[in-house]
Amino acid sequence: MDKLTIQGGYRLEGEISASGSKNATLAILAASLLTDADLLLDNVPDLSDTHSMCRILEELGSRVDVDLRNGRVSISNKHINNLKAPYDLVRKMRASFLVLGALLTKFGYAEVSLPGGCAIGTRPVDQHLYALQVLGADIELTDGYVRATATNGLSGGEVNFDIITVNGTQNALYAAVLASGTTVINNAALEPEVTASIEFLRALGANIRGGGTSTLIIEGVARLHGGHYRIPPDRIEVGTYLAAAASSKGNITVRNSDAATLTAVVDKLRETGSQVTVYDQEIALNAENSRLNAISITTSAYPGFPTDLQAQFMALNCVALGTSRIQECIFENRFMHVQELVRLGANITIESPSVATVNGVKSLKGAEVMATDLRASSSLVIAGLIAEGTTTINRIYHLDRGYENLEGKLTTLGAQVKRSIA
Repeated sequence: MDKLTIQGGYRLEGEISASGSKNATLAILAASLLTDADLLLDNVPDLSDTHSMCRILEELGSRVDVDLRNGRVSISNKHINNLKAPYDLVRKMRASFLVLGALLTKFGYAEVSLPGGCAIGTRPVDQHLYALQVLGADIELTDGYVRATATNGLSGGEVNFDIITVNGTQNALYAAVLASGTTVINNAALEPEVTASIEFLRALGANIRGGGTSTLIIEGVARLHGGHYRIPPDRIEVGTYLAAAASSKGNITVRNSDAATLTAVVDKLRETGSQVTVYDQEIALNAENSRLNAISITTSAYPGFPTDLQAQFMALNCVALGTSRIQECIFENRFMHVQELVRLGANITIESPSVATVNGVKSLKGAEVMATDLRASSSLVIAGLIAEGTTTINRIYHLDRGYENLEGKLTTLGAQVKRSIA
């Protein structure tokens, strides 16, 4: 099992390019099942989650040609011969559950294992199943699998989500695209990854209105054609590097960025005292002469502050001037990084399962720590970059799920990071 060794104390300086969005990629790979025609995806990130989702498609009978060195994946679904997504593959990441809606509406049947992913809470799938039932699916839960049947096909209906759910919105969207009639999805998620799914499906001939709003209207079509789609930038990766630069009093530019998807994050970075400049496809941050001020954050659904950047900004607050309050409103059990940050000398108090208080300290001290989930892992990387001495991060396979060439990009920015086998 690999580990990262970080020699702290180096300011991040220079330019890097963000990779394609992990979450958009996984959702779009699942949506590819809706067409038999050939597809080409560009700007696909080379991540373990990408490979896992491609393996799921291959298990179902898709032909998937992967060239992630050049960021390309070609897909042909002409020979789907298996409608069961097994536990061994689905358990690795929650986004794999998105094949359910696509398979069901395309073939009238799907059998998908209940999903896995990071250990950051239960994240139930009841909203997914409710939406499919509204569209006419018969649902059976047996032996850890969801068996969904629509013998006569799905029909349009009105889906009223009780809560905002990104993957639930996508599963309902995928099911509705080939359903007969009109489907209305209310309280739909607004996240850019949902917008990317909509853009992709429209490029293939889907009839979807209301993209970027909380109400989606889908007119079912008989079939989708093929096409070419470019995956948008990974806003969470961009936010992670910007937080790292602010923490280290650095000066970096992140190319291939869409600042419009990071408004809440940019606002918070400016509150730290960092100078943030937004360009057409770049974001520059300069904290060389800035005092790093503590900032309180409350996570919320888009366009609010993203839960996937909560841990990284907690690491920033560990060495900021003042006291900050971190409130996690999306997932329970998402403070597992706290005990590891404390090992590095952070002063953090968990007030409740959803609230933590961070008192900034003068400096952190290098130590051996363990990654517990994907975003917790990146918070430990940031902490290691600003800590005095050497930090060793174990179980970094979590990082490989969501960050392409992390150590290479950090090295380009002047960090001292080395990967080795534990």
